Amino acid sequence: MAAVSRVFAAQLAGLPVFGPDGESIGRVRDLVVGLRLDQLPPRVLGVVVELATRRRVFVPMLRVTAIESNAVTLGSGSVNMRRFHQRPNEVLVLGQLFDARARLTDSGTRVTVVDAAMEPTRTRDWVLARLAIRERTGRLGLGRRRSALRVVPWAEISGLGLTDLTGQTQGAGQLLMLFDTMRAVDVAATLRDLPLKRRHEVADAMDDERLADVLEELPEEDQKELVAYLADERAADVLEAMDPDDAADLLSELTPADQSRLLELMHPDESEPVKRLLEYSFDTAGGLMTPEPVVLTPDATVAEALAHIRNPDLTPALASMVFVSRPPNATPTGRYVGCAHFQRLLREPPAELVAAVADTDLPTLRPTAPLSEVTRYFAAYNLACAPVVDAEDHLVGAVTVDDVLDHLLPEGWRETGLHDVGTQAGPATDSTDNTDSTDSTEEAERA
Repeated sequence: MAAVSRVFAAQLAGLPVFGPDGESIGRVRDLVVGLRLDQLPPRVLGVVVELATRRRVFVPMLRVTAIESNAVTLGSGSVNMRRFHQRPNEVLVLGQLFDARARLTDSGTRVTVVDAAMEPTRTRDWVLARLAIRERTGRLGLGRRRSALRVVPWAEISGLGLTDLTGQTQGAGQLLMLFDTMRAVDVAATLRDLPLKRRHEVADAMDDERLADVLEELPEEDQKELVAYLADERAADVLEAMDPDDAADLLSELTPADQSRLLELMHPDESEPVKRLLEYSFDTAGGLMTPEPVVLTPDATVAEALAHIRNPDLTPALASMVFVSRPPNATPTGRYVGCAHFQRLLREPPAELVAAVADTDLPTLRPTAPLSEVTRYFAAYNLACAPVVDAEDHLVGAVTVDDVLDHLLPEGWRETGLHDVGTQAGPATDSTDNTDSTDSTEEAERA
């Protein structure tokens, strides 16, 4: 281990992890510690590393040979590929200790944990020796309180036992600050690794838009559990913030009574497109499509089209295609005219009318087209986005390639991770494949 005297957990979060030869392993997502019955600092058992395949695995601290400001290095490129599961005596530092409320042992003053520092011992172990805490020191007026940050030894804090952490209600401010730098899919993976109580606390602290983004990346069972936990009004607000096709997919998994109740609570402008999507089977173009593609009238210019697809809220697939139709622009639109790929738009003068550059010969998909037909369509025309047009020649939505892939991947692929998806098709070739000796060594080091 490189000579390091103290490392704060927040500094580790998200750091890249490399093997001894510089090969990329993944990123640090959390620290795992084993709490003790006495007041001695808990031992740091290891780190939770998220591999490139999104799978989260446990790496014992004895495998860590160097911790630097920009990376963590392991002594071996082989890690146990078994998915990380938290044991009863273990605590996740970022996931559970951050924002925990405790007391100073000598004065009984209430404090909040905002960070934790681990330090090496003479036996090559690491312990969680110090805590960064926020202590309320007085009032500023108008009900606000003054607070001070300081770092204290673990022994000076009480109220952080397993029973305390599982019984108290925590905030989530520090954890959400870490989430700000993470993609929604990574936040979703983190939530799945948290205890249920902590998962709910984080969901309560998130704003509706962020929770909607994360909810879209969770497996169906986790989506249903979280929606069942939320109050009906909050659940309806989150569904409104989701993409209509994702909201429809989630609602289709609920009971008819729950589905109707939540749709009634949603604003009509938000619920109507979702209701239309629910009319189609999930494995048809209508069930796969989003009702909110980029639609312009024939008199719009290329410059206007490019301005629309620059919208950062659009996914890359949706931004790849502009659809042209007669008014109205909202789906179902007026008569469908054609579509223009963004590469074509980039080659044309900005003042050119978008109708003049639209492809009017590209075949369209019917809402009832089965998944097999949709898949062949994308393969045949090399597209990332495709128009869905009804029998009356109205554009009703667009299917994107990511939605097609979601339905082609094996059921439960979000739970198992991309590594398992790859291994179903053949043997894994990842440099992080583990051996039996890796498994047994990890068990000994984690015990």
